[in-house]
Amino acid sequence: MVERAKALTFSETTSAEAFAERFGADNDGDLPRLIAAAVTHVHDLIKQFRPTREEWRKVIAFLTEVGHASDERRQEWVLLSDLIGASALVEEVNCRRPKAATPNTVRGPFFRNDAPERASGASISLDGIGEPLMVSVRVQDLDGMPVAGAEVITWQANAEGYYENQQPDLQPEHNLRGLFRTDGEGRFHYRSVMPSGYGVPDDGPVGRLLAGAGYPLRRPAHLHFVIRAKGFETITTHIYDASDPHLAEDALFGVRPDLVVRFEPAEIDGKRAKAVNLTFVMVRTKPGRAG
Repeated sequence: MVERAKALTFSETTSAEAFAERFGADNDGDLPRLIAAAVTHVHDLIKQFRPTREEWRKVIAFLTEVGHASDERRQEWVLLSDLIGASALVEEVNCRRPKAATPNTVRGPFFRNDAPERASGASISLDGIGEPLMVSVRVQDLDGMPVAGAEVITWQANAEGYYENQQPDLQPEHNLRGLFRTDGEGRFHYRSVMPSGYGVPDDGPVGRLLAGAGYPLRRPAHLHFVIRAKGFETITTHIYDASDPHLAEDALFGVRPDLVVRFEPAEIDGKRAKAVNLTFVMVRTKPGRAG
């Protein structure tokens, strides 16, 4: 008679260990350990809060709804990761840079990788609605030397706090999005409109859940940037309007002192406007580490 391998009896006390031991003693890679740790936390929550069957079914229904709410224009899973601070924490543990370098923040759920390339001086505001804004950018290294030929993708909400892919029937395609390249001095500039702060979408399962729990869902006014250059670590970051009253409660935990700037009064084509000068500091890629 073949002797069966001994296994822990599944119980409230041994549940997590009973799951983890199924991986076997020889399977000690990072993935099994990560899965086992995640399951342990789930089991601990169940033991702490002791949900009823119906309550647990509601948890499953919520996760199912998050999946159903995600499509090519909206990523509800990214929104969930952002709002619980998981995305910001991943950036923190992966992007430890010298103090003088521009810090990373989360990319957010409204990024598009197909922003059209535009020449320096062009406007990314295709409908012209909003207070005019002039943005001047310089990209440099830690020694203050310009980074020529850097690719800079920028995107933002409009004057009412909506991104173009939130309003495909109201805003022109690729409105307030653009890809620019720095010149030999590491510079370029472009025109836009002042962005507005906004409430994180609360029409989906993630927003409804957190709003119902009294969680603040505001984002202060900001501009998004992704900056790439050969031999340098990619920067994904925000620039925040110093005058916004919601800086202290950014729902995505992206505000850093170095990223808060003042948009100064200006005049563009005889109209009242704002202007901002931005400097991004890149770090060279270490050997064996991707940019």
